[in-house]
Amino acid sequence: MPPRPIRLAVLAAALALTALSASAAHAADGEWTAAPASGGGSRPSGDGRPYFYLEGAPGSVLEDRLSLTNPTARPLTLRLRGAAAYNTATGAFAVRPGADPWLALASAEVRIPPRTRADVPFAVTVPAGAAPGDHPAALVASGGGREVGVRVQVRVAGPVLPALTVEDVRVDKDRSLIRYALVNRGNTTLSPSLAVYADGLFGQPLRRPARPLPVELLPGQRVELTEPWRSPPALDRVEVRLTATAAGAARSEATASAVFVPWGPVAGAGCVAAGAGAALWIGRRRRRTDPDGPEVAEPVSEWEMTGAAS
Repeated sequence: MPPRPIRLAVLAAALALTALSASAAHAADGEWTAAPASGGGSRPSGDGRPYFYLEGAPGSVLEDRLSLTNPTARPLTLRLRGAAAYNTATGAFAVRPGADPWLALASAEVRIPPRTRADVPFAVTVPAGAAPGDHPAALVASGGGREVGVRVQVRVAGPVLPALTVEDVRVDKDRSLIRYALVNRGNTTLSPSLAVYADGLFGQPLRRPARPLPVELLPGQRVELTEPWRSPPALDRVEVRLTATAAGAARSEATASAVFVPWGPVAGAGCVAAGAGAALWIGRRRRRTDPDGPEVAEPVSEWEMTGAAS
């Protein structure tokens, strides 16, 4: 394997500029773009690769090309970097500010003439001790007031273990949201699906069969998500059950209990009952203590009414 400086020099020499046809420049709608070049990667395809996919064993060097298009009538200078990726707390795909040590670009800055495409080579050096599984990253291009990222999915050869858990299920105090967490405990990127059910004393007030979530969960990541509950029961005790699944992973379930009580009507009925009781007590008290009121005969025992002797 050639030393790293020599490999970078070879990559830099391979940078190619290609003039765009008028139709291609018009199709770009006036803004520069960044995308995988056609025909590269471990799974070559035609134009339109949505992201880079590279696969190799620990210690290998993987190469591909980033295609940058300038459809405008002005020259464009773009800055390039490789970045490690992660999930935000809500599951969005994001990149870290620092550089990814696995990625090396032929150039950190590229000047692209008007109506021209530049194909920039880059290399991924998989460390000799890299663990099997997915290593998510991105190539980030910035310039002209914009920043565009293109995903790089590196699969390190070896045993893979898809593992997904759903945890910390709870129902909000206002009973309109179900909160939960998804955790990727394996070494592959997962596209989870979720089923939501609620079983109550009076039936099943919530039945939501499994459906894909708009989240891609990276290895080792945890995300906090919510499920809306637009029509919860007015009066019931329910058990909420969430089931998470993903390709190749065992299903995971978690539950939470919630009690639904219409506290407004209950509180109102309690106030009415308390008021009626207080009024009755006050009325009886007045009859006993008012000297001007009608006399109330004292109760007479049965012995006195019959005149029986003791």
